[in-house]
Amino acid sequence: MPAKLYDLELSGNCYKVRLLCALLGVPLEIIPVDFLAGAHKRPPVIDLNPFGELPVFQDGDVVLRDSQAILVYVARKWGGEAWLPTDPADMARVCEWLFVAENEIARGPNDARLHDKFGYTLDVATARANAARILGLMERRLARRSWLALDRPTVADIACMPYVALGHEGGVPIDGYPALQAWVQRVKQLPGFVGMPAI
Repeated sequence: MPAKLYDLELSGNCYKVRLLCALLGVPLEIIPVDFLAGAHKRPPVIDLNPFGELPVFQDGDVVLRDSQAILVYVARKWGGEAWLPTDPADMARVCEWLFVAENEIARGPNDARLHDKFGYTLDVATARANAARILGLMERRLARRSWLALDRPTVADIACMPYVALGHEGGVPIDGYPALQAWVQRVKQLPGFVGMPAI
């Protein structure tokens, strides 16, 4: 029986899960959730995730929320050492970037997109300043290496790429960041890659 993903097509966090599953060939049943109608706040979704957020991932008896946690699960179960190594130092290097996705990228490019594309009320000037800072840091890192955490693609790249690539929808395009643009293209060239609207 395939795993289930309670999904919103325009969510970068849901897309991360769809993308990793596609790259790993993981069978996935996509269950669209009518977010605008508040379906994520009602059964069955709220019963699976009391936080009332998407994505929600269900694999048999395992139910997970939070895209980074889901990436860890999928990588460990189906991706082996390549996508999430068990070596302590390498695992920590990958986790550093999972936390960047959850913090700096979420409060930067993601918040700016939530404001511009979805009309969320938030401090968009702060979001764009946050975006400029993290995009600059990532640009400098990727100017001297191909992938964020290790010498190969890992869940770190899958966690961080979507909202960086979607930044133009929040007034923070990556046009002036050649290393970031090249990195996004490398992700797009991975075997099994699937896109989403605006990527």
